[in-house]
Amino acid sequence: MKRLINQTPGPPWRLALGLLPFVLVLLVYLSASAARLAENPDDPLLPSIAAMADTFAEVATEPNRRTGEFTLWVDTSASLARLGLGVGIAMAIGLIVGVLTGLIPYANRTFSPFVSVLSMIPPLAVLPILFIALGVGEVAKVALIVFGIAPFIMRDIQQRVEELPRELLVKAQTLGASTWQIILRLVLPQVMPRLLDATRLALGSAWLFLIASEAIAATEGLGYRIFLVRRYLDMELILPYVAWITLLAFLADVLLRLIVRVVFPWYRARRS
Repeated sequence: MKRLINQTPGPPWRLALGLLPFVLVLLVYLSASAARLAENPDDPLLPSIAAMADTFAEVATEPNRRTGEFTLWVDTSASLARLGLGVGIAMAIGLIVGVLTGLIPYANRTFSPFVSVLSMIPPLAVLPILFIALGVGEVAKVALIVFGIAPFIMRDIQQRVEELPRELLVKAQTLGASTWQIILRLVLPQVMPRLLDATRLALGSAWLFLIASEAIAATEGLGYRIFLVRRYLDMELILPYVAWITLLAFLADVLLRLIVRVVFPWYRARRS
């Protein structure tokens, strides 16, 4: 008898099983929404799919009466700009510190304990400090994203550098390579796909910190819009915005996976 742990679903089953949880959640929502709307057609908690689609289309295609701007696209561009800048800075810091602490013993003894302690500080607890020190503008929002995910990327890159075979480093030194040449020609090509993987795993946290900062102090952004309309219980806008954020995060994850697969094909082959 073939054991369950040795059974692998074929392509059609993989697709069906992957869609199953989404279908179940959608069915549960539709049934709950229909039940509530049957009792009270004006119930705001679980709006119909059609109502949410109309609201989403309105903010996406019709200009705001007060500002003349398309609300969805203004919020999306503002949030993506903050997220992209914060994640980019965190990647650069994580790569530099991770490589140095993983390769150079003096840097490891100096910065590794500090990074470990830094990673234990809840980033949202630091948010008021950032707003006080940096103001409520864009700098504080970007700084929260950097503070939230940079320590994770640093530690992940450091671990990858420490996992490099010692024989490669010895051979490079035997051939006369300097520390700088070892970093550029040996270490960086090995850790770049790991950097993209670590960034992909940290994107969820980055979105969390972005939404939290926008909810407290912003004049546009996806998080700002959600917390602005929550006082009116406007679930017709909140739920589509949450779905839109989820779609953007999913597309970012797919893009990073694709970059790793195309630029570093050896990385996936080695892992598998």
